[in-house]
Amino acid sequence: MQLSNMVYFTLADDSPQKITELVTACKKYLDGHDGVVYFSVGTLNPDLARPVNDREYHVTLNVVFDSREAHDRYQVAPRHTQFIDEQKSNWKKVRVFDSDIA
Repeated sequence: MQLSNMVYFTLADDSPQKITELVTACKKYLDGHDGVVYFSVGTLNPDLARPVNDREYHVTLNVVFDSREAHDRYQVAPRHTQFIDEQKSNWKKVRVFDSDIA
């Protein structure tokens, strides 16, 4: 069973520079881990503002792992913890959605 890890970051400083900095850090530290079958990072689409759209974030990270075990290794991997240490000071709110997927 694959595991989808979706993370939505709301930034304290939501300037274009800080948004780009977070996207760049995601690419540097979070892509390429063992067991990752899909990786993407992006920003809120400003044109999609339907009543059902959640707009309380600036950056979204989507990582699909080939297993729960791969996800668990990623959580404690040095590059992942370094990413957190370097970026967390600008996080106002972080929401994580982990889902089993077929």
